[in-house]
Amino acid sequence: MTITTFGAIIGLIVAIIFIINKFEPFYCLVFGALVGGLVGGASLVDTVDYMVNGAQNMAPAILRVMTSGFLAATLIKTGAVERISEEIINVLGIKKAILGIVLSSMVLASVGVDLDVVVLTVGPIGISIGNKLGYSKLAILLAALGGGKAGNIISPNPNTLAAATNFNVDLSSVMLANIIPAICGVLITTILAKTLIHKGSKIDVDANTKEIKNLPSLFASIIGPIVSIFLLFLGNISNIVVDPLVALPAGAVISIIATKNIKNTKEYLYFGVEKMQGVCILLLGTGTLVGIIQMSNLQHSTISLLDTLNIPQFLLAPISGMVMSLATASTTGGSTIASSTFSEAILASGLTGVAGAAMVNAGACVFEHLPHGALFHASTKSVSMDLLERFKLIHYEIIIGLVITGVSTIIQLSLISL
Repeated sequence: MTITTFGAIIGLIVAIIFIINKFEPFYCLVFGALVGGLVGGASLVDTVDYMVNGAQNMAPAILRVMTSGFLAATLIKTGAVERISEEIINVLGIKKAILGIVLSSMVLASVGVDLDVVVLTVGPIGISIGNKLGYSKLAILLAALGGGKAGNIISPNPNTLAAATNFNVDLSSVMLANIIPAICGVLITTILAKTLIHKGSKIDVDANTKEIKNLPSLFASIIGPIVSIFLLFLGNISNIVVDPLVALPAGAVISIIATKNIKNTKEYLYFGVEKMQGVCILLLGTGTLVGIIQMSNLQHSTISLLDTLNIPQFLLAPISGMVMSLATASTTGGSTIASSTFSEAILASGLTGVAGAAMVNAGACVFEHLPHGALFHASTKSVSMDLLERFKLIHYEIIIGLVITGVSTIIQLSLISL
């Protein structure tokens, strides 16, 4: 049987309401899926079956995300993220401090570090620099967040993994497809952050700073991510295809050897699982809601709405990513739900799998920073910012996300028309 569009929407709304009210997102998604199925006309037995099937379909993405945690943990625990960030800022110098912060965040996100960790790492370094230059917290934090957005759409992070898996395309192809949008994201972030240098509260001398000691060399810090990215891109230049399930842990092993931390391997493995289990639990909960949406008329209703409004069907890719990120305040949640639910309709519109995945992934970065998500609160903490002041950055972040999404859409459509 088919669940009604009304039921699917009600389920999504119920999940959103509970998430906004700070209930555990996993249970919010599961409860929303249950309500959506029942309201949509399915029996309790059928509803549960749809939820279970949806969760089962998340298994490939969850498996890859769990293994990616090993590389992320290694980069964090060895101090590689701090070394990479510091080195970029040092090379660019004080006069280009804002650009240095933006690029630091972009690089860290692009090699597989999740955005919460990126802002918590770069934020204190930016605070130290901002204190010397008299920059505001708003400028420092926007630079870190915008750079993270740009890096996240070209990374092996859970959002890109989910989009690639659901469109059945190589992860490396999806990463490569958004390179130019990411660069545009860096440029617009730098411009906007510079307009905020003297706006808002200044940085206190005793603000959230930290001393960094005994960091690995730059070579040791970057060799692991370089190996992983090289392995991922082998399929684009040869007949050798290396799945992220292998490529990302391989980079972690190289990183451990290069930083001389073999004795800490058990600790890093444990930290990697601990770091990614929250994301994987979220994906599992997302899968239950996706199962309900996939069995509903929502796809057909959405396409009919686009036709009524004279909106081209190919725009379903970026729009679905944006809408689902608005609902979940998460790039991972937005990318996963949108790519799982609308992939068939998006492909039917004439887009290639890579184009669809890239546009969905870009769209999912537009609203990831909203207050009902974790990034909003982690970023606030990273620079010891007042909560009310943090709200002043939301529209700037949306602008950055829209620029990234717009450029991604234009580029993918242009490539298809060639």
